[in-house]
Amino acid sequence: MRRIITLTTDFGDEDHYVGSMKGLIFGINADSNIVDITHKIPRHDIFKAAFTVRNFYRYFPQDSIHVVVVDPGVGSERRPIAVETEHGVFVGPDNGVFSFILDNAEKADIYEITNSDYMLENVSSTFHGRDIFAPVAAHISKDVDVREVGAKIESPVMLNISKPLDSADEIIGEVIYTDSFGNLITNITSEMLNGFTSICIDDYIIDSVARSYQDVEEGELLAILGSSGYLEISVNQGSAAERVKDQRVTVKK
Repeated sequence: MRRIITLTTDFGDEDHYVGSMKGLIFGINADSNIVDITHKIPRHDIFKAAFTVRNFYRYFPQDSIHVVVVDPGVGSERRPIAVETEHGVFVGPDNGVFSFILDNAEKADIYEITNSDYMLENVSSTFHGRDIFAPVAAHISKDVDVREVGAKIESPVMLNISKPLDSADEIIGEVIYTDSFGNLITNITSEMLNGFTSICIDDYIIDSVARSYQDVEEGELLAILGSSGYLEISVNQGSAAERVKDQRVTVKK
């Protein structure tokens, strides 16, 4: 069976970088099935890369390999790693980009990539996506055991992902992600909302959580449970990001 390799980067689509990675993968395993998730992560935005991976990996076959290259520390002492979980293998820099994966995994084994047999012969200091991560993913897609890439390690770099303050009367959260539609995704999960109805953000008070965008008039602000499982602040056929400035969200009974 052809194993899927997904690619998520901040490389954009105007240069040769993504093409080089794909060519390298196909050169090692011509039967690779490469899926582009996005190459338009904002430059060097590790959190957005981590959040993007969080929201797609569960929908792929469990033997998929996910390469994530948002790597402002490339060439430094930051470690290249491969993470093996029940939901697949993740290959990329040890800079926090796999924080959500590691938080959610029932079991995760993390290996520092040091075995030069699975890298290009000459590794540059600026393009580990091509020279390390792509070839490692390609070799794993040919059923190389993840343990072969290097020694198992502990204490990976983790992002400081903010958690809501949750009390009996209110939840105080914040916007953690803005999508391309201008929806403001908060760190308040659907499970936390039982018994809470009133949502306050900036100077706006929203009296209930909508079932769909059509519950309000066009151009009106609403709160809704998004596909990511978090409470979102949106505008029906508009952008909440253009309207709301304060990033703090308070939910009350």
